[in-house]
Amino acid sequence: MKTVIVNIQQLLKMNAAVQQVIFVLILLLCLFPIISPPVALVLGLVIANVSGHPFLHLNHKATNILLQVSVVGLGFGMNVHSAIAAGKEGFIFTIGSIIATITLGTLLGKWFKIQKKTSHLISCGTAICGGSAIAAIAPVIQSDEKQTSVALGVIFILNSIALFAFPLIGHWLNMSQNDFGMWCAIAIHDTSSVVGAANKYGAEALQVATTVKLARAFWIIPVALITAVVFKNKKSKVKIPYFIGLFILAMVCNTYFSPVASVAPHLVSIAKIGLTVTMFLIGAGLNSTVLKSVGIFPLLQGIFLWVSIAVGTLLAILYFN
Repeated sequence: MKTVIVNIQQLLKMNAAVQQVIFVLILLLCLFPIISPPVALVLGLVIANVSGHPFLHLNHKATNILLQVSVVGLGFGMNVHSAIAAGKEGFIFTIGSIIATITLGTLLGKWFKIQKKTSHLISCGTAICGGSAIAAIAPVIQSDEKQTSVALGVIFILNSIALFAFPLIGHWLNMSQNDFGMWCAIAIHDTSSVVGAANKYGAEALQVATTVKLARAFWIIPVALITAVVFKNKKSKVKIPYFIGLFILAMVCNTYFSPVASVAPHLVSIAKIGLTVTMFLIGAGLNSTVLKSVGIFPLLQGIFLWVSIAVGTLLAILYFN
């Protein structure tokens, strides 16, 4: 009996070791330019649902840190004057889309009879910047782990689809780099997928999308404060996305300091590799347990909300911009 137990333990250890080796090898593969962010996402999904993620408990924190560092790195490839122009152009779209998305999300949540907190997290995640908005709003409304996980699951599933679908639609409609970047920034939830889709479309689209999306992220603060009033939670603290300030500093350095500008292309290349690894980690976090925990009605709310904002924004950009 003791021998059987020892053999089982050895087998489990061997499986864990094999699991870790597979994960690390594919992670290292994502460091090479032959792997694009969409491909990295698919590899992550395969890992999550076939061999398993051996470091799942570290995944969320690692993804969050790596994404922020990568976004700051992308700032070294951008120009302040172009960024200001893009930010001004996207300002009206940003305000209108945030108000419309949260309002429609609230109505859909009531229609599908979804828990109020879960519905609000999905609405805010769709309206502003995906997982970052959910992470900021969750402590404000004091949501439990289940409610937060469901909202994050909905956002990450739709983000994964957007990463592939948006570039295809953009090319099909023959959208300009500027228009596509604007559309990505407003209609795709998470910063990682916005940058991934825009980067696949072109350099100008990447600059517009990143600038508008990060400017949009500042709206977490007023939305969180309003949320605290609506949910009657006066003691809650609002998380401010400080890394956006570093992104702006990187742009300033690239624009006005020639020594920085000379090494900026290398920093941008490293940042893009970081983004690819980020997409792999996001995919690796979407295992069958996460997918099953979402539930049909929150997913339907997320889909209806996402399609509405994507189509509405697309029409506004194509015909009224």
